[in-house]
Amino acid sequence: MTTLLIIIVIALLGITFWQLSKIVKLSKPSDSNDTEIADNKDNKNQAQLMLAFTVFLYGLMFYSFWEYGKLLLPDSASEHGHTFDQLMLISMGLLIFVQMITQFLLHWFAYKYHGKKGRKALFYADNDKLEFIWTIIPVIALAGLIIYGLFSWNDIMNLEETDETLVVEIYAYQFDWRARYAGNDKTLGKANVRFIEGVNQLGLDESDPYTEDDVIVNELHLPKGRPVIFKFRSQDVLHSAYFPHFRAQMNVVPGMITQFGFTPTLTTEEMRQTDYMVDKVQTINEIREENSIELEAQGDMALEEYEFDYFLLCNKICGASHYNMQMKIVVEEEEDFDAWMSEQQTFQELTAKK
Repeated sequence: MTTLLIIIVIALLGITFWQLSKIVKLSKPSDSNDTEIADNKDNKNQAQLMLAFTVFLYGLMFYSFWEYGKLLLPDSASEHGHTFDQLMLISMGLLIFVQMITQFLLHWFAYKYHGKKGRKALFYADNDKLEFIWTIIPVIALAGLIIYGLFSWNDIMNLEETDETLVVEIYAYQFDWRARYAGNDKTLGKANVRFIEGVNQLGLDESDPYTEDDVIVNELHLPKGRPVIFKFRSQDVLHSAYFPHFRAQMNVVPGMITQFGFTPTLTTEEMRQTDYMVDKVQTINEIREENSIELEAQGDMALEEYEFDYFLLCNKICGASHYNMQMKIVVEEEEDFDAWMSEQQTFQELTAKK
């Protein structure tokens, strides 16, 4: 595929230079009375090229769907994700439908009404009825999408803290993440970047008793089927917390707390067992195996076998190592989550060692 793209780029560059040479030639003064005026043959050739480009455009579009459709995300692993996917599917379907019609008409009219000797263009001032139709149809379509989107967004963002809700703070800094859980008191302690010192990487207020049993980790664990509300803080620059498999994203802004929430519906192990993920992992490992043969032949270490994991990513270009700013997410059953939490060190235990 890379070779094909290189060939296309070279061909386009060649066409560009050819056209530029013609422009330069036309811009030079000529002593003769000859002029380059398009005749019927030229116009017909250009019209046929417009049709050919239409076929190429649609062919490329369908090929992209066929070849790269498998790179789309799998089914959502959160409750609200299905609503998000449905909205995206409707929006993309409508856009593709309109694009196919308008692009076809654009190129077809260029072909059908190309210039011919003796043909005169019809002067058409306006048509109120036609203008009303092509104005009201987009208005209705866009209004429907916007209203549907607003209702969906309100449902997703309707975050209510109950006794069942798990509240987790996600702390961002260049170029890593930390997660903070409340302890037995179910309340996150106060924090401020001014308190950052030594092992207190998140700036927890040690005078606040609620911080004593807070748990700070670099691997995010979530219980399946339990609502989770995330409170986001940033230490330095603008970040964006992106949970692709859960269809969730929220900007992490210095100096303020933003929030988002979702309910996980698939554990990490359940996602690994889906047909989509089994095929994807198999394909990746086949590629890694081929690359490992070359690496070993050069005296380098072979690549490790790939295993799927959920990840929290940064979706804002926040600096030189932005690409590597990620945190592993483990979704597990409630009892496994409780067992994991019981093994974690509290903030009080952490500071007692300093």
